[in-house]
Parts: sequence; C-alpha cells; structure tokens
Amino acid sequence: MSRSRLAVWGINITSLDLVMQSQSGFSEIGPQERIKQFALNNWERLTGRQKTYAKKVWGVLTYKWRWQIAMNIPYLAIFLLDRTIPAVHQFDMALLEVINSKLPIPAFISSWMGF
Repeated sequence: MSRSRLAVWGINITSLDLVMQSQSGFSEIGPQERIKQFALNNWERLTGRQKTYAKKVWGVLTYKWRWQIAMNIPYLAIFLLDRTIPAVHQFDMALLEVINSKLPIPAFISSWMGF
C-alpha cells in the first residue's frame, strides 16, 4: 500500500509498523497472559468512579454465582452418586416407583421418568 492511500484511511506508517511488531511479540506469550494483560490495560484506563461501579457490579455477580453454586451442590452430589453407585440408582428408581404409584401423575410426565 502506498503512503497516500494509508493517509486517506487515517492510518500512518508508524502505527502500522507498531502493530506488526506487537503481533510478533504476541506469539511469545500465551493466551492467558494476553487476556490478563488486556484486562489490566483496560482496568488502568478506567476512572476512579468507573472502577468503583465495576467493583460493585462484580461483587453482585459473584455473590449470586456463589449462591447458585451453593444451592446446586446437593443436586450435583445426588447426580454423581446416582451415576457412580448402582445401589443409589436402585434406591432412586424405587423411590420414583412409590411416588408414581401413590400420586396421580399424568402419563406423559411418567413417560419422561421411564415408566
């Protein structure tokens, strides 16, 4: 590309050279390090007020994630036990059979449970 064409697009040669040099440097570091560096660069660009809001939003998100994980741990344990220990699976199926025989569950729902 010629210099006049680059000037029309608003790109100068020095910035294009810097981009090409920085791309060759990226191959030396891993993707995790690049992501970390990108996040740190963006964090440093924020003002003090923006950083305060970002911290509050991150706190709310992680608080909700922690509660979601805490509430789902018992179900994860049951799922893992059911998959790995045959006696737990037999107990679960027997419990479902008792529930199915006592409660009037519609046929289409009981077909989802394997009955």
